Amino acid sequence: MDKVDAALLAALQDNARTPNVQLAARVGLSESPTFRRVKQLEGSGAIQGYVALLDQRALGLKVTAYVNVRMARQPEGNHSEFHEAVCAEPHIVECHAMSGAFDFIVKVVARDIDHFAELCMQQILRYPGVAQVESAFSLSCVKASPALPVSE
Repeated sequence: MDKVDAALLAALQDNARTPNVQLAARVGLSESPTFRRVKQLEGSGAIQGYVALLDQRALGLKVTAYVNVRMARQPEGNHSEFHEAVCAEPHIVECHAMSGAFDFIVKVVARDIDHFAELCMQQILRYPGVAQVESAFSLSCVKASPALPVSE
């Protein structure tokens, strides 16, 4: 990856709908090489896709909770059924395997506290292998950015 690729990635993170003409002007190339480079970045997996960023609160999802999940010990540590259950629930927007006291941290968005309680007690606690959960609620968001630092 060179400076031009880094500049293209930064520009597309800023606005993925930027027309190729404007991208070319921003990075100092003509349109055809700019288009080819973007296609190469897509092909290499550096660009995985394009999305619209939605406003969580405008969609009525007023609660953000982080749920620490401790799993029951399994001989081989295979949690594939847990992974499948997590991936099937649209209100779980992130899940990370963790080091430390808990095995996973799950980010959940919900309409309100009652909706969260239902998601947690009727679903997450019943997912295969879950032994314990501990929840913390976001009071306000200081920073949320899908943008990654880009350098050559």
